[in-house]
Amino acid sequence: MTEQKIDVLAFGAHPDDIELGAGGTLAGLSRQGKSIGLVDLTAGEMGTRGNVNIRAEEAQKAATILGASLRLNLGWPDGFFEHNTNHLTQVITLLRRYRPDLVILNAPNDRHPDHGRASKIVSDAIFYAGLRKFETKGLEAWRPRAQYHYVQFYTLEPSILVDVSQDFTTKMESIRAHASQFYDPHSKEPETVIASKSFFDSIEGRALDLGKLIGVRYAEAFVCPRTPGVSDLTQLL
Repeated sequence: MTEQKIDVLAFGAHPDDIELGAGGTLAGLSRQGKSIGLVDLTAGEMGTRGNVNIRAEEAQKAATILGASLRLNLGWPDGFFEHNTNHLTQVITLLRRYRPDLVILNAPNDRHPDHGRASKIVSDAIFYAGLRKFETKGLEAWRPRAQYHYVQFYTLEPSILVDVSQDFTTKMESIRAHASQFYDPHSKEPETVIASKSFFDSIEGRALDLGKLIGVRYAEAFVCPRTPGVSDLTQLL
């Protein structure tokens, strides 16, 4: 296995997590010339709507919309994956192979148990990936410079807000690519919380509310395990 540098690597427990939480931020980074990769831990096979094949097609379509260089699925069991050495090693291997400077990952605490568990696994892997004595064949130790947890169903106090006004349309297009999962008045499948019209409308509503806090149209929120800093305060204007 050889190294392949990617600037930003985003992880999600399920195939639509990344788009919902950080689609605007990732679209903006891609537009600015940064390389981005997406990693889904499960195929979302426990979801009420759609199936594995449909969701895989939707995920690849969404990745293209966001301008991602790659999208991988680790095939962990949806709803039942564990925090263990095997799963940690898989994530560590990806981090060392793609050597991202920034990792974006699930919320540390959320309505779906998978989200917090995925967050913990990836966060721990980020630390262990920097330990030289943890061996992964042919790959050197690597620890990303920063990690940011996107906010999901629960409202969490953000550590940082990102202006996604220019890329919000792209975010919504990437979410709509997951057509089996979200509101469709013509769908014959059972309605779920995220497939309701109110949930879909709330995506824009939350982005508008967050945008107001920093004086922009739309924003996305992230939680940081350590306090972010800048060398020039004017960067925050």
